[in-house]
Amino acid sequence: MAGGKRGGQGGRGAKPSSHRKGASVGSGGQKRKGLEGRGPTPPAAERKGHPAQGRARRAADAATGGRARPAGGAAGRAASAGRPSSAGRPSTGGRPSTARRPNRTTRPDANAPEIVTGRNPVVEALRAGIPASALYVANGIEVDERVREAIKLANQLRIPLLDAERIELDRYAQGGVHQGLVLQVPPFDYAHPDELLDRAFSAGVPLLVALDGVTDPRNLGAVVRSVGAFGGHGVLVPERRSAGMTASAWKASAGAAARVPVARATNLTRALTAYAERGVLVVGLAGGGSLDLMDLEAATDPMVLVVGSEGKGLSRLVQERCDLVVRIPISSATESLNASVAAGVALYEVARRRKLG
Repeated sequence: MAGGKRGGQGGRGAKPSSHRKGASVGSGGQKRKGLEGRGPTPPAAERKGHPAQGRARRAADAATGGRARPAGGAAGRAASAGRPSSAGRPSTGGRPSTARRPNRTTRPDANAPEIVTGRNPVVEALRAGIPASALYVANGIEVDERVREAIKLANQLRIPLLDAERIELDRYAQGGVHQGLVLQVPPFDYAHPDELLDRAFSAGVPLLVALDGVTDPRNLGAVVRSVGAFGGHGVLVPERRSAGMTASAWKASAGAAARVPVARATNLTRALTAYAERGVLVVGLAGGGSLDLMDLEAATDPMVLVVGSEGKGLSRLVQERCDLVVRIPISSATESLNASVAAGVALYEVARRRKLG
């Protein structure tokens, strides 16, 4: 009995009590400060990195006449030897919604600005003299040779330099890799098809090129370059299912896009019909043409050369609208010419005949 009593009151197997009598010891007020909190949450527009802060800043810029925030930080230090930026922050409305490739994003319509992202693509675009409205530089960017060159070229081209938070550049890039540099290119200023022909008549005997279904902007840029090289007066492209004058097209044109007008037609067939009614010969290029290019005696007449895509060639309606369909003789029936190459060959032959006669 005695052993059982000892076991029940604290013998083997008994657990010591953690309860202590008397008043508990407090912190002496040392933890009171931690209980006070950090005060009220600041408004969203005042919190760093919050989207509302960017919207408030852009609204303030618009209210002050669009005066831009000059580039500071790493960009400002790298550009300190050049011209300081003082131009306004361009509008960010109509930013592209999807990325075409890792270092580029594409615009969804002709009236939206194009965004070029990544250090190498931005430097190449600036080297090509592409007209841009702003160069955004990330705050705290690690400055290397490409960043220095981009800032130097932007200063030489009088393109505004603007600081931006990385979260803002992420929104511009829409999933693309921007590496702290984003170049904003304004929409290309297309001519009206009638205006294009009026300018061609005022310059002499019109020589235009129309592209049917050419979707690669590099082909479009190369055609613009050939038109400028062989005395042509402009290029006509349809609004749908066709390449536009993007940064890639500007680069491929090697500067010719600055002097060769490009027009955009709502309906290419109707535009060619309107040209024909004004006395312009519509000549299509196709492998199955009935006439060799070298036998084109009408080369000295007002003319629009119509070039189709490499894979599909001329569409049915466009080919039916052509007054003549000529072929470029090549050595093998299994070979085909790139659209820009075919246009260059045809333009050379027309220019040669015009010079002779």
